[in-house]
Amino acid sequence: MNDQTKRIVSIGEVMIEMARGPDGRFSQGCGGDTFNTAVYLARRGLPVAYATALGDDLYSDRIVALASAEGIATDLIMRVPGRLPGLYLIETDDKGERSFSYWRDTAPARELFELPDWGRIAESIIGARVVYFSGITLSIYSNQGLGRFLALLELARKAGTKVVFDGNYRPRSWKGDLQRTRTVFMEALKRVDIALPTYDDEALLWGDASPEATIERLQAFGITEIAIKNGPNSAVIAAGGHKEFVPVPDVVVPVDTTAAGDSFNAGYMAARLADENPGDAALAGHKLASEVIRHRGAILPRTASAVH
Repeated sequence: MNDQTKRIVSIGEVMIEMARGPDGRFSQGCGGDTFNTAVYLARRGLPVAYATALGDDLYSDRIVALASAEGIATDLIMRVPGRLPGLYLIETDDKGERSFSYWRDTAPARELFELPDWGRIAESIIGARVVYFSGITLSIYSNQGLGRFLALLELARKAGTKVVFDGNYRPRSWKGDLQRTRTVFMEALKRVDIALPTYDDEALLWGDASPEATIERLQAFGITEIAIKNGPNSAVIAAGGHKEFVPVPDVVVPVDTTAAGDSFNAGYMAARLADENPGDAALAGHKLASEVIRHRGAILPRTASAVH
């Protein structure tokens, strides 16, 4: 199997999404940071599989059906009898900024690398073209699960897999344990080829004074390609010994910023896998994100744009 036919494996958690609309009522969907990215990668025609665990309930069935409809391979979605997926509510203010409330502590995704058949996930990670995960992915696993996952990343890289990571730091997901968070992140960063962080997250977790400080810290881990998202400001790219600022081409007033970073990551990765340079890839990420934030919810309706 050559690199072009190998697939991207995106790893994490997909949950039931309840988003409050302008009329005050909630509409049901589903989402999760790495799942959102998988959707947008699949819409670019790339072979993508999503690795997670769900229950055997109606809501889990709907999530799997959505993944299939989007062209995401579902063979790495484990099903755990008698369990339910996580749930989150989104409230969006008049500036398009969102706040989340979660019910996910008993979601089966947390046990992905402890389930009896986790070896199937392991084989797919080692055989992938790209493995993509986030800080939220890291936050859901136990120490045993993390140990297995990080060991797999090492094996995958030795087999030629590219490892892509978005820090996506959410303090509540780590229950305020800053020391454990930093320790886990540092172990993960030793195994990363491409970093796609958001500057605000990095400043919150590490105290970075600028995107340039983030670049220096990540390069110290041996990461050779870095694209830092910075809201409506220019993305900062560091790759091949060069640094480049890539402005947002069309600054829009967001309706909902949910999945802005997730879609940027998809646009960036898709362009890089098509052998575009990092600067052009960041521009592709900006363009996709600007489409997504014009609409409510994590996943852009297919009829809303030609971005698929």
